[in-house]
Order: sequence, then C-alpha cells, then structure tokens
Amino acid sequence: MSEFIEIAPSFALNQRAVVYEGDCRDMLQDIPAESVRMVVTSPPYNLGKEYERKLDLEDYISGQAGIIKECCRVLKQTGSICWQVGNYVEKGSIVPLDALLFPVFQRLGFKLRNRIVWHFEHGLHCSRRFSGRYETILWFTKSDDYFFDVDPIRIPQKYPGKKYFKGPKAGQYSCNPLGKNPGDLWTIPNVKSNHVEKTSHPCQFPVELVERLILALTKKDDWVLDPFLGTGTTVIAALRHGRRGAGAEILPRYAEISRERIRRAAVGDLPVRPMNRPVFDPKDAGRNLTTAPWLNPEPTDEHPLLFEQKAPYKSKK
Repeated sequence: MSEFIEIAPSFALNQRAVVYEGDCRDMLQDIPAESVRMVVTSPPYNLGKEYERKLDLEDYISGQAGIIKECCRVLKQTGSICWQVGNYVEKGSIVPLDALLFPVFQRLGFKLRNRIVWHFEHGLHCSRRFSGRYETILWFTKSDDYFFDVDPIRIPQKYPGKKYFKGPKAGQYSCNPLGKNPGDLWTIPNVKSNHVEKTSHPCQFPVELVERLILALTKKDDWVLDPFLGTGTTVIAALRHGRRGAGAEILPRYAEISRERIRRAAVGDLPVRPMNRPVFDPKDAGRNLTTAPWLNPEPTDEHPLLFEQKAPYKSKK
C-alpha cells in the first residue's frame, strides 16, 4: 500500500476501510447477512479495563454470546471466526475463557478447526503461580465448505534436504519446497513497551498474528471484521494484503488512534514487525545483560563495578 485511503465511519459494501466509533452491536446491525469472509477479534477479558465494565462471569459470557450470534449472521457460509482470548483472573484463580466460550459457538453450529496457542515471552510476573505466557485463538468455520490456503503462511522446513529413503519416491525430496505448515503453536512477540507497534492501548495484539489468519482464511477483496477493533490492527492487516477491513471501537481516543494508524499504513509509513522475523535473541545480539555476573569469578574492564561487593546468594526462609 502506498496511497491515501478513505476511512468510512459506518459499514458499506463499497468501502475498503471502516472504523465505527461506538458499540459493535450497533455496527453489526448495519452489516448485510453473509457478507463477511472472516471475523477475527480479541474481546475484553472481563478484567475491568477502561473499555469494559467488569461483570459477573455468567453475564459476561451472555454478552459475548449475543455478539457472537450477530457475527454468525453476517458471516459467509464459507467463512471463519477467530476468537482470541486469554484467562479471566479472580483473586489469583484463573478461568480459561476459551473453555467457557466454546459451547456458545457450538450451539450456533460452528465447527472448531484449531485451537491455536499463541506463545509469547513477556508479560506479568506471577509470584504464586507460573507466569502466563500464552493465549489461544479458537478458529471456527460456519460449514464444512470453508476457505483455507496454508501456502502464504508456510514457514521454513526444519530439514529441507530430507529425502524419501524407500518406495517409488526414493531419492526425491520429501518436503514441500514452499515450506511447512506452521502448526497450531505460534511464537509471536506480544506488543509490549519496546515493540515497534506499541501504542497507548494496554492490550494490543500484533499485526503479524492477524496477518497469518487473514492470508490463510480469506481471499483478495474479502471483508474482514473485528467487533473489538482497539487500535486498528485487524483493518491494517487486511489492507496490507488487499482485503477490506471493518471494526468497531467504543472509546473515541482508541478509534482515533485506529484511524491514524490505518492512514499511515495506507501510505507505507506505519512501523510493523515483519511476518516470520525470528524472535529477538539477546545473546545473538551480544547483549551484556545475558551474562550472569555471579557466574564470572573475576571482574572485567567492561564491568568492574559488578564485582566490588561479593555476597553469597541466600534463599529466603
């Protein structure tokens, strides 16, 4: 993309980008039935963030069910829904939201094709349980006749030189030259303070995560819908690959951030982490902080102060 794009305030089939400022339920009413190829979103987790009101868990699921039902109505028979969620946390006890939401989709006739685990390395450090380092994406289809093309998102083969060792194909290369299926465990950095895509939104998901889904589950010019748009990531990913994107954002300041990011993406000026870039390894980058000072018996010219005070490590009793 390298052109100006009009961002419509309400949904219309002849548009390419829509940012609806308001409740997604109002926007969904304006979308014709079976007009969207894919719905992809990361809804609020009922944690009481500024863009949500914390509810009893039963009321939260009921509210989500109403929105999911409307998403079902606007989705093509060949379409997909990708619902990316984490855990609801109450007094240190976690409830996996995907487990609670699965029956909602099942009652509507959706078929679960994958439960994708999105692994990342940064987040809240817990002291009384293991720190959470993954969330999930539930990929449902509306029917058995759905679109899926893995080729655009294949990743490098682990053993590209491997060959068949017996049978009629003996001696031939056994792997797909385009790469391998990425599987259902995706390691993609989450958007934290030093991420190139970071905005003021507290729960932003990366463009690369949505790009994979869009490339595999939609075709050029298809509509991609995000009921909880946040800072516009879904629309940006859609436009970057020749799709149409629409979303709703209830908070005006995030809606404005969405529009600004979409405009910048349209002219090629938005910083975005490229797909399939290896996860940053500080050791490969030569970062000094990867060396534990207590494992080096002698001070160095580079870090003399680390060793001025030597004290044995003592565990807490």
